[in-house]
Amino acid sequence: MIPAPLARRTLLTASAAGSALTLLSCSPGRSGPAPSAGPDATPRRGGRLRALFAGGGANETLDPHQVNLFADAARAKALYDKLADSGPDLAAVPRLATGWEPGPGLDVWTVRLREAAFHDGRPVTAADVLHSYRRIADPKRAFRARASLEPIDLAASRAVDPRTVEFRLKRPYAEFPNVLAAFGAYIVPDGTDEFQRPVGSGPFAFVGFRPGVSLLLRRFDGYWDGAPHLEELEILAAAEESARANALLAGQAEYAHELTPATARTHESGGRIGIVRLRNSAMQGFVMKTDRPPFDDVRVRQAFFHLVDRRELVDGALSGAGEIGNDLFGKGSQYYPAGLPQRTRDLDRARALLREAGAEGLRVTLDTSPVAAGLVEAAGILKEQAAAAGVTVEVRVGSKDTYWKDILDGGTLASFRSGAMPIESHISQRLLSNSTTNATHWRRPDFDDLYTQAQATADPAARTALYERMQRRLFEEGGLLVWGFADWIVGHAPRLRGVAADAPANTLDWARFDKVWLA
Repeated sequence: MIPAPLARRTLLTASAAGSALTLLSCSPGRSGPAPSAGPDATPRRGGRLRALFAGGGANETLDPHQVNLFADAARAKALYDKLADSGPDLAAVPRLATGWEPGPGLDVWTVRLREAAFHDGRPVTAADVLHSYRRIADPKRAFRARASLEPIDLAASRAVDPRTVEFRLKRPYAEFPNVLAAFGAYIVPDGTDEFQRPVGSGPFAFVGFRPGVSLLLRRFDGYWDGAPHLEELEILAAAEESARANALLAGQAEYAHELTPATARTHESGGRIGIVRLRNSAMQGFVMKTDRPPFDDVRVRQAFFHLVDRRELVDGALSGAGEIGNDLFGKGSQYYPAGLPQRTRDLDRARALLREAGAEGLRVTLDTSPVAAGLVEAAGILKEQAAAAGVTVEVRVGSKDTYWKDILDGGTLASFRSGAMPIESHISQRLLSNSTTNATHWRRPDFDDLYTQAQATADPAARTALYERMQRRLFEEGGLLVWGFADWIVGHAPRLRGVAADAPANTLDWARFDKVWLA
């Protein structure tokens, strides 16, 4: 069996004066110095933590298989558990599973479960795992994790005993542990299909929920990974970044997710709030629909690759808090083709490609929304940059509540961003013909075949070569224009301790409230 790696956490702790906070580490995957000694460094039991996220409006749900927004993910990981999750380096870390073992052909995997209980006292069993995965994989539903679970033959998979699952796959899959850690692949009790009063196995149990407003939870003393320090957790919705920042400054919350670089610069040295910077955690870009005009012509997509000034976008939309991108996801991750030349702005080449495509004087609508920091600003910058190539961009600002759903199938060009995930998961969820969150509508059977071939390849070097082929294809022809990777900024009250500073968004220790405490 593959054992769980040692947990790595970097903490933000109080200075000796007890006021200003010291940022011990701000680079994902790198540990900082040990926390300072003293009473504030010792976890304290009790209290209610109020955590602010950009919410999804009145249509929010506690169905963990419908997660899409960061607020959804924070609620889900407080209430539920997955078999595995992603560590700071994006490798799969066992959670409800103690480990996994492949068969010699990579098409059968045995997963053993740890002793864990749901909030109502029932043990977590193999039957719960199979029910959860079969629910996610239901073709009549559109759950985000469905594409990740596609390789599993769930009809042939079985419970060997209450704590052992044998997964039979449709084909060899070398990176099957990533499936267990897939975004949204949470385990719910066998038979569950209603979530008005949800029962999970996570560190907090349900108390009350008002969609678009708040979720109140209480500590689950029977949690397998140790009961949380907090007595209660309240996850609050605040769509505007200014509202999250002001509530934190006013003492109305102790944690505020996704603050802007301007807010961080203004307050990080004042001692009133602590700032956590997770470097290059969020991909920033634009999606071009490859199945409809004008972006069904690869020359138009390539023209957009050449007309953007990535440094201006990072400096303008992110206030410089990030790195430039190169039109591919996962910079610095396993399988990222770092050897590709960095694209720079080339207006002559962009104009020539548009002429070849018969698209001189092109007019296109760019959908964007203030649903996330920097999206509207980036849209305005792209409008100006495109004009220099003779392209007229009309910016259309959409609803914060429905934006991500609206751009999945609607429009032709849209602002886009994503938290961290393995490149393999990014491809399976967003770039295969059957991917459920394929916002670029990139559907190429031969590309799907390369992915399938990679998953059947046990040799890491050969598998890496196949991923490089796929990404070179996306670099030249794809519909995702990645202009940058933003720092992820979280603010917290000075008395909140234990916030991980090495946890990119969507990883295990991001928004992990069972290990924090109020001093």
